[in-house]
Amino acid sequence: MTDADVKTPTAETHSFQAEVAELLRLMVHSVYSETDIFLRELISNASDACDRLRYEAIANPDLLVENPELRIRLIPDKDAVTLTIADNGIGMDRQELIDNLGTVARSGTRAFIGRLAEAKDGAGLIGQFGVGFYSAFMVADRIEVVSRRAGSSEAWVWTSTGGAGFAVAPAGEVQAARVKRGTEITLHLKEDARKYLEGHEIRRVVSTYSDHIQFPIELIEAQKDAEDKAEKINSASALWQRPKSELQPEDYTQAYKTIAHAFDAPAMTLHYKAEGRQAYAVLLFAPSTRPFDLFDPARKGHVKLYVRRVYITDDADLLPSWLRFIRGVVDSEDLPLNISREMLQNNPQVAAMRKAITGRVISELESLADKNAETFGQIWDAFGAVIKEGLYEDHERREALLKLARFDSTAGKARSLRQYLADLKPNQTEIYYLVGENAERLKSNPKLEAARARGVEVLLLSDPVDAFWTMLPSDFEGKPLKSLSKGEVDFGLVPLLDEKKDEGKTEDNGQTDEAAVIAAVKSALGERVSDVTASSRLADSPACLVAGKHGPDLEIERLLSRQSRGVGAKPILELNMKHALVKAIGSAQKSEHGEDVNDLSALLLEQAQILDGEVPDDPAAFAARVNRLVARGLNAV
Repeated sequence: MTDADVKTPTAETHSFQAEVAELLRLMVHSVYSETDIFLRELISNASDACDRLRYEAIANPDLLVENPELRIRLIPDKDAVTLTIADNGIGMDRQELIDNLGTVARSGTRAFIGRLAEAKDGAGLIGQFGVGFYSAFMVADRIEVVSRRAGSSEAWVWTSTGGAGFAVAPAGEVQAARVKRGTEITLHLKEDARKYLEGHEIRRVVSTYSDHIQFPIELIEAQKDAEDKAEKINSASALWQRPKSELQPEDYTQAYKTIAHAFDAPAMTLHYKAEGRQAYAVLLFAPSTRPFDLFDPARKGHVKLYVRRVYITDDADLLPSWLRFIRGVVDSEDLPLNISREMLQNNPQVAAMRKAITGRVISELESLADKNAETFGQIWDAFGAVIKEGLYEDHERREALLKLARFDSTAGKARSLRQYLADLKPNQTEIYYLVGENAERLKSNPKLEAARARGVEVLLLSDPVDAFWTMLPSDFEGKPLKSLSKGEVDFGLVPLLDEKKDEGKTEDNGQTDEAAVIAAVKSALGERVSDVTASSRLADSPACLVAGKHGPDLEIERLLSRQSRGVGAKPILELNMKHALVKAIGSAQKSEHGEDVNDLSALLLEQAQILDGEVPDDPAAFAARVNRLVARGLNAV
């Protein structure tokens, strides 16, 4: 059967959004091992529809008068080879059917489709991205959706065979009579999906994935010589309200998968009840894998707010945006059921809950870091770049977050600041760091040379957020954090690892006039730099670029410049006065080759730019300059 076969005279045909069409192609033509996910996703969508109706009924109780018992029904029909998933929730009108079932309006859709196409098993990706409805096409070659929005007199039918488009038409008399409110999804199953018509198979999937859905899930199987009966096949309990002593780890895992629409296992679970001035239950999870929308510009949270087991919203901002990876539920006993978005933002009870829950999450992460470093490392690898946003945004908790943070450094990976302080060198009074785009490139940065010669550990910060939080004055347990690419750095009081090696380098028989060389380089470079100085942070390289003491660090200036938001600050060029190239400038001043001063000065600047990951301002001039200097050197031999 094709899309043309399912049209009626009054049906309107629509094309799928390009991303949806590609998704359906993958669903229809790819074989994933976990086809069970389609049922879990459709049940979760039905549960969301019941939740939304219960919320709207707070302001409009008439919506629930005729049919107050919310439920989800699964109806297999072996004769027709169909499986129906029906709910009496909020339902959809015509436009909502078109918008919700014909469009994927989420950032990162193209990246998701690329990953899905490459994956051998896309179940986890489908769950992470939330395109569960379309997973039904893995088992069905035709889908019919009949829906009536609560309070509406009109019912509509959406049909598709997973081709290029879908049809929407008014529901027929029989369909409209059957769906008084809510949504009925009928899957015309493929031949290899007939197992989902068996009651024991449906019970297995519901028990595995949807047991903790709050609404009753009823299985209705055809009975020979008897009336069909509805059998409840899930526990339908709010797990977060149950005592921890009654629950097993697998209960939490399945609850996490249901609440978060996820397929990984939670790396951390936090379950407790707050009592006293406020009473609320908390069930939160830290995922073990990074979701696709983690860096969505909206930075939206994913903790659902319930009031006395009634779903209110998942947009209550119960955690700060730098904890947006946390999934779960907060169920209040005190808030009013009709609390609005505006009230949530300004309600002192919500503010107190937000502060207490955030502190508890941080404490739980600290405890996990102490007791199970491996699991905490998994969380930090996935979400550390997001948690560090709190270092920039949350001054009150900066000390706690610095304690929690892990950094790659010249001494190893995932180092804490307490480990750093334990390994301070004699006379070292600061915590040194270097910010850049790439950790591997940072390891070869010349600014590390003086620190490396003394065994001083340097934090290598390569997440984009690192350029921002390091702008703020920070210290940890009395030791200030100091950038190696900003202001003056003096390691003079820290002993060298190899004093003899340094003594050999200090012998200078060239009689170089350092002041004259610095003045010559500064004159040659002009406005390209703000200053030229002698360096105390270089040991082997001839030059490096640094920022002034009071200006922005180099990396933040680069990031802002790409968005045309930079302040236009020019870097400082620091010279290693012991290096042969720098001495050559002094020699060129005294010789007949005065033009070498300009070429060598520009070469020092452009080398420093390249080592910082930049491209010289004029690559062609840089190449020509190198060629000239090489040619002169060859001619002099």
